[in-house]
Amino acid sequence: MKIKKLPLSADIETKKILKKSISANRALANLNGVANTIPNQNIIINSLVLQEAKDSSEIENIITTHDELYKSSIDSSNISQATKEVNSYAKALKEGFKLVKKHNLLLVKDIIVIQAILENNDAGIRKQAGTVLKNEDTGEVVFTPPQSENEIRELLSNLEKYINTGDDIDPLIKMAIIHHQFESIHPFYDGNGRTGRIINILYLVLNGLLDIPILYLSRYIIQHKADYYRLLQEARTKRAWEEWILFMLDGVEQTSKETIKMINAINNLMQVTARNIQEKLPKIYSKDLVDILFIHPYTKIEFLTDKKIVKTRQTASLYLKELENIGLMKSIKLGRNIFYINIELFNMLKNGVKLDTY
Repeated sequence: MKIKKLPLSADIETKKILKKSISANRALANLNGVANTIPNQNIIINSLVLQEAKDSSEIENIITTHDELYKSSIDSSNISQATKEVNSYAKALKEGFKLVKKHNLLLVKDIIVIQAILENNDAGIRKQAGTVLKNEDTGEVVFTPPQSENEIRELLSNLEKYINTGDDIDPLIKMAIIHHQFESIHPFYDGNGRTGRIINILYLVLNGLLDIPILYLSRYIIQHKADYYRLLQEARTKRAWEEWILFMLDGVEQTSKETIKMINAINNLMQVTARNIQEKLPKIYSKDLVDILFIHPYTKIEFLTDKKIVKTRQTASLYLKELENIGLMKSIKLGRNIFYINIELFNMLKNGVKLDTY
């Protein structure tokens, strides 16, 4: 089955799609607005990037725990291969965000950089034939992507033009098409799925729908994994574009609402934590200290000294011990280092926030 170049000849702006795109855009705009109410946006970026990295990698059967992931992001010694791969995803996403902001474009050369960080190699675009996509359960070949390097590069060049050329199609609809096209080209030996999910986020940033990279569809895809792969394939074989686009638009809408809930919960927890410290430890309270406790679920002495919240390691250690004494933090020893877990933040990120309470 030969992949056609973009744009599609099919009708992709049906009544159902246009109606769904309105609600998806509204939810995404609300998310962007809520994210901009957090003064220190690194709090949101760091928390949610790690969450997305874990979920996106899980789709590829790369499994790690929240505990190991958060530990490894501040102490990389003695970590599993799966955790290394998840950390590489987070690094690749952040680098992609920098590149899009720098170029104000999403270029093939940047996508190659992203994939290289993900896979920690420079194999680049496939040069050898033989790649096929199989059903995970049956082993049946369901799709054969383009085999020659020339065809892959030609299709990627076309995709780059489609990504960066303005038209009157809703960007969320285009995102669904771009994602499908990239996954069908399958340009790399490995990491195509994770690279494609990063492209989704970067495309929304490129089009001004997100100011920071915080919409992560991976959890939605995990929850509807069978439908995701079925609809990908049916758009290829049956030209069932409406069903595929509606699926992706619903993912944007539902994920936006869930992320709003998470951001609000983090914001509320920060306020409660600030009040606790002000009431019980007024001598050590500062807004910067509260921010540091939420930059990462695990805090260490250097976080306080590097940000000049305190002058000495001894004072930083004292502050963290006092926070542990009032039940806000819990200390653990990793090797020679002592880390302090923000208990409520860790549990919130691990267990999620129920959407029905929003």
